[in-house]
Amino acid sequence: MHKPLRYTTILKSAALLTIAVLFAPKGYAQVQATTDSLKTDSLQADTIKKPKVEYAGQYDISDLIQDVIHPNKKPDSLKKKSGITLMPNVASNPSIGFQIGIKAVAGRVLGREPGTLMSVAATSASITTKGIIYFYLSHNVFTPGNHWNLQGSLVAAKTLTPDFGIGIGEAANGSEADRILSNPDRKGYVLHSLFYNFREKVYKQVTDNLFLGAGVSFDIRRSIEDRNNPVGETQTPYYIYNERNGFNNSSYSSNGLLFNAQYTTRDNQNRAYKGIYADAGIRVNQTWIGSTKNATQLTTDFRKYWSLSKRNPEHVIAFWNWTSFVIGGALPYLELPGTGRDPSFRSGRGYTVTYFKGTQYAYSEVEYRFPITRNKFISGVTFFNMQTANDDLGTKIGQVWQPGGGAGLRVLFNKATRTNLCIDYAFGKYGAKGLFLGLNEAF
Repeated sequence: MHKPLRYTTILKSAALLTIAVLFAPKGYAQVQATTDSLKTDSLQADTIKKPKVEYAGQYDISDLIQDVIHPNKKPDSLKKKSGITLMPNVASNPSIGFQIGIKAVAGRVLGREPGTLMSVAATSASITTKGIIYFYLSHNVFTPGNHWNLQGSLVAAKTLTPDFGIGIGEAANGSEADRILSNPDRKGYVLHSLFYNFREKVYKQVTDNLFLGAGVSFDIRRSIEDRNNPVGETQTPYYIYNERNGFNNSSYSSNGLLFNAQYTTRDNQNRAYKGIYADAGIRVNQTWIGSTKNATQLTTDFRKYWSLSKRNPEHVIAFWNWTSFVIGGALPYLELPGTGRDPSFRSGRGYTVTYFKGTQYAYSEVEYRFPITRNKFISGVTFFNMQTANDDLGTKIGQVWQPGGGAGLRVLFNKATRTNLCIDYAFGKYGAKGLFLGLNEAF
């Protein structure tokens, strides 16, 4: 903060400034005035600079709408772009069928840049051709200076979960029940249920980019049904697992305490051009907070981004590794780690959710992102992923890896928050393939 100037100092300075302006040549009078030592105080209002806009020259959906409604209106380069994107929630993939609904995504920096990361939030309500009704609200908020980070979600859904057994597709050598559980033929089952989730984690920054946090997660399923099997049929992976681990077939609760360490240097939470994101956490399910069984689960999440061009930073190589291990107790069948069981449900493009799963699971993916049009309205990606899981029946994690891959287009929805509409075609083994639509990058 500047110290108060004395009246005599102000008068002397004003006099010197007046003399300089009056006696300087006309061509240089303004230069002399604006370079005077007082410009940071009394003359600051006369030296306004145009703000540097990171997304200058980019074109998004709102620009397209503006051009359709007001085709002859020139864009305002100084107008601050809205951080809210409201759009129809249209999606399609093998897990859910065709989806229609409404979705809103918001992004805003709550403090000064670059010392504060962007906060993001999203909400959606939708229905699908497979009878899924889904509502969620999520947030990832950084307070000014990144002193605190709050991450959470709320979900209420009438849903279905595809089921292809335990493991990575290798046949178990034990009993017939073991073979059914490992499901080497990849026979598809479908489990209907009502699902409710509440999750909240609070992180405290302990040093630059490093956060320590804790929280809770309540995952509750009710009215679980396998409608495609006759009443009393118990020779399915779901029923065999429940019988061996002591779970009820119709309902369960998986409630736990969360303890995490997070390190992040990403330049944007929606679509990073550079930086690292790493998170390691322990989840401890406890019966005293309503969990059906006690269990301990270790999860790691690592992401790294390399921008290949200073001129066009959208050329990015992105890498993702996600792992999850049950290290004690027992998790309910539908909560086991596996394909698409990451926090954003985006891993394993090419396969349906939970296509592979086990008590130990690891996933890696690499993606190349590149602009197609000069105004960055259309861009593209290519990606390749690998996943592995155990089955507790003979196949160990890392012993068998299953590949997936594909390519996609991106449409820039909101350049201020780097929000993209993602259209991916992906495929894997066992005839797995599909068109995957979503908002924001997979990771």
